[in-house]
Amino acid sequence: MSAVLPSAPTAPPGPFREFWIAFSANKGAVAGLAIVTFLLLLALFAPWVAPHAPDATNSAAFLKPPAWQEGGSSQFLLGTDAIGRDILSRLIFGSRLSLSIGIAVVLIAVAVGIALGLVAGFARGITEIAIMRFMDILLTLPSLLLAIVIVAILGPGLVNAMLAVAVVVLPHYVRITRAAVIAETSRDYVTAARVSGAGTLRLMFSEVLPNCAAPLIVQASLGVSTAILDAAALGFLGLGAQPPSPEWGTMLADAREFVLRAWWVVTFPGLMILLAVLAFNLLGDGLRDALDPKLKR
Repeated sequence: MSAVLPSAPTAPPGPFREFWIAFSANKGAVAGLAIVTFLLLLALFAPWVAPHAPDATNSAAFLKPPAWQEGGSSQFLLGTDAIGRDILSRLIFGSRLSLSIGIAVVLIAVAVGIALGLVAGFARGITEIAIMRFMDILLTLPSLLLAIVIVAILGPGLVNAMLAVAVVVLPHYVRITRAAVIAETSRDYVTAARVSGAGTLRLMFSEVLPNCAAPLIVQASLGVSTAILDAAALGFLGLGAQPPSPEWGTMLADAREFVLRAWWVVTFPGLMILLAVLAFNLLGDGLRDALDPKLKR
């Protein structure tokens, strides 16, 4: 009888495969990733996907209902607004503005928040107290009210609205970074690097920061939804993107007076905001489950 050879041990999954296994176990997170990917592709290929230019008006199609409703037309699948602009085309181009605002706000807040959090975590003393008390003051103020005050000082506009929202979400990144830095600096590998002669900057960016990345990534994915929602609120109040920009919040503001007789001009921009915010929240939940070892299944 031939001897049965023992099977070779299977190699453990790589870091990316291990992350994907944990991430894909959350079906809601996979759905959120699919929706986010779809919205990003829609924004990227907007000029080729949209059936009309976002600012093109049609004097013969004011407040035309969606195609499936009586009086609708297949030329305007989701209907038109008060001056004959195609709702579908404006929603598609609006995904560019709204997603760009969300991503840009998070990038600004993450960059500044990491810098302040590292300084607070390493410097300690009066520097830490000054930074963290200022962040506490920002957190005590209602986020939308604070954003309105900042835009009122700087002036209405898309860039100023982005800066205002970035200031509003900044304290979360500072606090997360500082807490992670304090936890990591007490570990043996940081002590060994310090004994071997590593300077403060090397300790910050080469040793500590990479090990603080997981909570920051999760907060950033959740922060995009918050930024989109706050930017849409500012646009609705007339303090964000200005007409005729097809930003979703601005589209809602333009449609306020037609709510009762043209439901589609309000419903579809609101659904796009809902879909984007929900998708990024689901994605953030999945990233938290996959990146936090305590929550892995």
